[in-house]
Amino acid sequence: MAFLYAAQLSPTKPEVIAAWLSSADYYPGTTPVLEQVGAYRFDDPDGEVGIEIHLVRDADGSVFQVPLTYRGAPLPEARPVGEMEHSVLGHRYIYDATTDPVYVGQLLATIDGAGREAEQFVHVDGTEPRKVENTVHVRGTGSGSGVVPTVTELRTTAAGTDTVIEAGDTTVVVHHRPVDTEPTGPALVGEWNTGRALLAHIR
Repeated sequence: MAFLYAAQLSPTKPEVIAAWLSSADYYPGTTPVLEQVGAYRFDDPDGEVGIEIHLVRDADGSVFQVPLTYRGAPLPEARPVGEMEHSVLGHRYIYDATTDPVYVGQLLATIDGAGREAEQFVHVDGTEPRKVENTVHVRGTGSGSGVVPTVTELRTTAAGTDTVIEAGDTTVVVHHRPVDTEPTGPALVGEWNTGRALLAHIR
């Protein structure tokens, strides 16, 4: 489960995403005008890295998947997206999650283990954490083995609106433009209030 805080953020997440998309390899435009569709999270088993994947809709109706990780210290080998001041956690470093081994490990574990997104709980003014409803639901279509791979080295390649990630002997494709098709192998499928699509698959 993911524990969140009712905190002040500067810049805000929508501001970070809009600035990042304008230069991201998978975004075909130049000046995004975005509406938040929803988001889902994976857990970091060590509790150090925030893993949040946003779905946003551009002005032309296109939906984009934007995976981000939030860290308390720099990760030199990952692709930086920006930095943020968090009123509870302090200074945060934000990365393109497709270059962060913690995200990739949890993505592969969720797909292979037929897993789901993390449940989310919010701390408000020192009260007991309150569960909040997820706005995007995902499920893995793998074997259900529950094996969590150890991901240390990554190689990423841009392929149109996809990112191809090579993690050891495994290759996973992240669809930044969710694909309206049924999976034919191990994959991550997402559902939200206005859609359902393929978000990633192992090949």
